[in-house]
Amino acid sequence: MITTLHRPLPRTLVLVGLMGAGKTAVGKRVAARLGLGFTDADHEIETAAGCTIPDIFERYGEPAFRDLERRVIARLVQGPVQVLSTGGGAFMDPQTRVQIAEHGLSVWLKAELGVLVARTAKRSNRPLLRQGSPREVLAQLMERRHPVYALADMTVESRDGPVEDTVDRVLAAVDAHLAAAAASDETALGHAPTGQAD
Repeated sequence: MITTLHRPLPRTLVLVGLMGAGKTAVGKRVAARLGLGFTDADHEIETAAGCTIPDIFERYGEPAFRDLERRVIARLVQGPVQVLSTGGGAFMDPQTRVQIAEHGLSVWLKAELGVLVARTAKRSNRPLLRQGSPREVLAQLMERRHPVYALADMTVESRDGPVEDTVDRVLAAVDAHLAAAAASDETALGHAPTGQAD
């Protein structure tokens, strides 16, 4: 079990992916292992709006929800380093992706369709799944969103099985990413003209 990173996390770790990928469950455990705070962006959106996400969708529509989501995530990624789980559509927004790229490290939790269907069946607060067969809706979302999720800094499989296994994979991926970034920085500094490296 991985309980720490070889380098400190320099920016907020942002978990992205479809509903049911395990962003909240994994995020809470990653934060606990690293001794960091955890924030669920959807919870923060509900607090800001004073109502639930299904209510926001019903009363104001998806565009109003996405606008609020964009502003909340921008605030959160620019705050103290933490672990942040985001809603399934958040990373689809170009402005949100820019904020995450500039101020965070993104991890796509990628799960197979069967895993997503089984996990989302346990909760009834998924407005997009009320628009038809959950399996068909999720399959369509996968087709549309996976190419964008692939832009994340890291991709980690979220498989059926103990959540701690996914937590280990996330921490290993983050550790490898930070090591590669440090090696790249050292190489860049090693090739800088004398007196130019700070």
